Amino acid sequence: MTEGPDCRELALGILMEVTRQEEYSHIAIRNVLEKYQYLGKQERAFLTRLTEGTLEWMLHLDYIINQFSSVRVNKMKPVIRNLLRMSVYQLKFMDGVPASAVCNEAVKLAGKKSFRNLKGFVNGVLRAIARNLSQVSYPDPADKRAYLSVMYSMPEWIVEDWLAWYGPDTTEQILKAFLEKEPLSIRTNLAKVSPKELKDRLESQGIAVSKAAWPEYALRIEQYNYLGAIPEFREGLFQVQDVSSMLAVEAAKPREGDVCIDVCAAPGGKSFHLAEKLGGTGRVEARDLTEYKTELIRENGERLGAGNLIIRQWDACVLHEESVETADLVLADLPCSGLGVLGKKTDLKYRMTREQQEDLAGLQRRILGIVQAYVKPGGTLIYSTCTINPGENEKNAAWFLEHFPFEAVPLKDCLPAELVSAAGDGGMLQLLPGVHGCDGFFIAKFRKKAG
Repeated sequence: MTEGPDCRELALGILMEVTRQEEYSHIAIRNVLEKYQYLGKQERAFLTRLTEGTLEWMLHLDYIINQFSSVRVNKMKPVIRNLLRMSVYQLKFMDGVPASAVCNEAVKLAGKKSFRNLKGFVNGVLRAIARNLSQVSYPDPADKRAYLSVMYSMPEWIVEDWLAWYGPDTTEQILKAFLEKEPLSIRTNLAKVSPKELKDRLESQGIAVSKAAWPEYALRIEQYNYLGAIPEFREGLFQVQDVSSMLAVEAAKPREGDVCIDVCAAPGGKSFHLAEKLGGTGRVEARDLTEYKTELIRENGERLGAGNLIIRQWDACVLHEESVETADLVLADLPCSGLGVLGKKTDLKYRMTREQQEDLAGLQRRILGIVQAYVKPGGTLIYSTCTINPGENEKNAAWFLEHFPFEAVPLKDCLPAELVSAAGDGGMLQLLPGVHGCDGFFIAKFRKKAG
């Protein structure tokens, strides 16, 4: 029987996919874990931590490597670059891994990947770092942009923007939050089970379960092996969803019998939540651009048992004439820079640019200008994103109110007490990681004027 690849080799493959082939990290990791389901719990945990950690700390790791290498990181062969990154991550952040093992395994892996001529280089750089890790020289803390960028492994342009918008203290809170490992947030499918029953069932399998601060049906889980192996997940008793996303549906306040359209729905979490809130009445039409995305919604919908759900493949940038003024509620959780969810999708920070942010803000305006037509007079439009960029959030909301016959609706009556002050009276809420205990998320609520 042929021996399969070890965890370090698998991790290197994932890093190559993400950094060279531009695959999203959560997808690359999921694909490997699904392919190698025979891996034990400890191996899966090691592989996940090594790949996620290396990507999270990539700028920080490069900064260290550049102090000990005669070749700059950006000039290295891609395989060697990622091999050194994942090895330095182990040296700095994984105390249980001996330095000798890190160096030896990296050298062996370099040879296995046909870089025998660079084994000495890899060995020399790693052993120098292992001996002198405590002597690394970091940027002056007085230079906030450079210091925070390196210490929290965040591109300087993002740090610069956040310092301008949120100030140094809040910026550091946000950066710290992205690097803290949080339990997975899940939403109880109340159509099938109560939160208590779900909690009891999960705990009986050795899964650690805690209640989220809000809403009352939200739980947090950890110490599980593989999501697809949990019977309660396969039975549709819960959906993976952050509490900030749940708040968007709470803010919508759907009523029984409502016609709802979710215009950028995949993977469908908010659509299913809306359908559950309707109690089997009315209907939710979940739309997205591609067959892949609509199939993802369909698969999740079948698992959760959402009976009042219609799935439609449709480009949100194209007006659907038959939908004009037919919806009591339109949910527009639109494509965005994703800078509020970097704790879960860490590689996004290396892909995004200021120019892309501006393009996305323009796309959001384009979509809002179309989908607002679907709302009945007196109906509701929820605009949300998973970013913390005012250009995509508050500025777009203000633009929308200037150009269309809608009014802002205060959010105070549909938020937990802890968030009421953050919402104010303007019908908008910006949630910040490290400040509000959830993902970075923006919600704005509008009502279409009659006549």
